[in-house]
Amino acid sequence: MGIIKLFKETLKLIFMKKAKKNPVESLQEKLEQLIESDSPSVTVARYVLAITACTGLLFVGPALPGIFKAIRFFQYSERFSERQIRTAIQNLKRRKLIKIVEEKNGRFRVELTMDGKKRVKEFSFDALKIKQPKKWDGKWHVLIFDIPTSKVYNSARDALRLKIKQLGLFQLQRSVWVHPFPCEEEILFVAENYKVEKYIDILTVEKLLHENVLRAKFARLLY
Repeated sequence: MGIIKLFKETLKLIFMKKAKKNPVESLQEKLEQLIESDSPSVTVARYVLAITACTGLLFVGPALPGIFKAIRFFQYSERFSERQIRTAIQNLKRRKLIKIVEEKNGRFRVELTMDGKKRVKEFSFDALKIKQPKKWDGKWHVLIFDIPTSKVYNSARDALRLKIKQLGLFQLQRSVWVHPFPCEEEILFVAENYKVEKYIDILTVEKLLHENVLRAKFARLLY
């Protein structure tokens, strides 16, 4: 899995400002999980896009034949055949989700287009999950937010609520949501996507007044 080591710098250039670290790490982990996943949602096209996002495939020779030589980067996958990957690369190029950039010395690079980058971020966002540790540490992770009421932010607030509910957070109060497992990176990734990160805060606490309600809610995960 040496290819995974190339994630961090590539994803910084694609998805984030240097000052913001956590959302990129969350996306980095999500792409790694996607590449290794056996989930039915991981189609060959998504797989190829994720690998391309990580490496910016480099090959030598004429552009079109070179695309097929680039398939060697995917050969450690036991899930998709060479024919499936070749077809996916052709389709992604036709849909303008990847492009071929000519470099020096007869080299070409397969890169994501802007639409391709957007697509990778979209399916990474859709597949976002909170990791479950082997054992609960007894701490609660509390999301609080105070998003302004305006046309600009109303839809963002509703979308944030929907997504954190999908992630499994429990609504303790109107703008207070709780989860038993660390989820800061995932929540920051979601908040950044809706451009409301400056209106949220995430607390880690060891005791809550209504902890019995939370223990009952998350019993399946905690015990």
